[in-house]
Amino acid sequence: MRDSFIKDMELSMGLLTDYGYSGASVPGVGAITDGVIPARITEMRRDLYKAICQYGEVPAVITGTFQYEVECRHDYPAVGDFVLLKYNANGPSGITKVLPRISQFSRADFSGHEEAYVKNVVEQVVATNFDYVFILCSLNFNFNPNRIARYLTASRRSGGAPVVLLTKADLCVDLERVSRVDTIRRVAPDTPVLPVSCVTGLGLDALATYLSPAKTAVLLGSSGVGKSSLLNTLAGKNIMEVKAIREEDSKGRHTTTHRQMVRLPGGALIIDTPGMRELGLWDADEGVNALFSNIEELALQCRFSDCLHGSEPGCAVKAALDNGSLSEAQWKHYLTFKKESAFVESKSASLQHKKEWQKHIARFNRKKHAGRQVD
Repeated sequence: MRDSFIKDMELSMGLLTDYGYSGASVPGVGAITDGVIPARITEMRRDLYKAICQYGEVPAVITGTFQYEVECRHDYPAVGDFVLLKYNANGPSGITKVLPRISQFSRADFSGHEEAYVKNVVEQVVATNFDYVFILCSLNFNFNPNRIARYLTASRRSGGAPVVLLTKADLCVDLERVSRVDTIRRVAPDTPVLPVSCVTGLGLDALATYLSPAKTAVLLGSSGVGKSSLLNTLAGKNIMEVKAIREEDSKGRHTTTHRQMVRLPGGALIIDTPGMRELGLWDADEGVNALFSNIEELALQCRFSDCLHGSEPGCAVKAALDNGSLSEAQWKHYLTFKKESAFVESKSASLQHKKEWQKHIARFNRKKHAGRQVD
């Protein structure tokens, strides 16, 4: 029985190799018990999933035991996750466990309701286990360096390598395109910046260097930047619906309404995500420090270790602002991102404390109820 199980596991691992399996992302056979098989989540629509396993792509749902044991929503499966699956040939298979993630992209969801003292801030996991983060921004009226900076801040915390793709390059005259590309390279000096066009093919050869077999990339960007068009071009066929944008302001409509993974003809894997109107930074302090490393280095040169970079004597940041080596725009972005990161950290800590207190009350009530039954 055990030998048969191990053979099934070896078969399953062979198939999962095409979907990014490596020893770092999925534990060995000895860590997996009989009755379950490894799989990777390829699509998510609310609480319904699709997963690739040794039997092909199958529908899946989380089990009741999983729901009971998992405490936080961000521990639920996301597209890209490797999971353990209780296979069911006659219906949805059951997801019993999410395996350790090697990378994940999260955003702070501020859409919750106001409570007495705490605003509901929830971590929303967008995608997991990817090698690259493709940050898309179009070169038409939608061009927004500040938005790219926000995505870069979050991406540097994710564990994946960011690559900025400036789409719709065919809509820009050469001089304007060069100017805007240079602007982004100043915003992200250590990040590849590629202007691309699905119409002319510009930049697609350079992009291909990041599309190796079994490597995973996640597409991020607001609506209308061309994520679906790029994915269709890379796939060589229309697999995603493309909607027109408003010409007067380049605003797009949501085409992708769910998250899914697409395997390209060359073997690379792309996770497509819905356009995000707002990117809230989640646990991004490390990413802020990396993106604004020049400011962090200046702060270390201040005369006082607790310098507030205002009127203190010997402030290296203030000196850089005065002589122009540090721009006011970058300084303002740094302060904004730092403030938001600190806000999310404080509010998430408050919510965690509240959850722990609620669990304590629930355990107390269960014990009290059990005692009454005994009496």
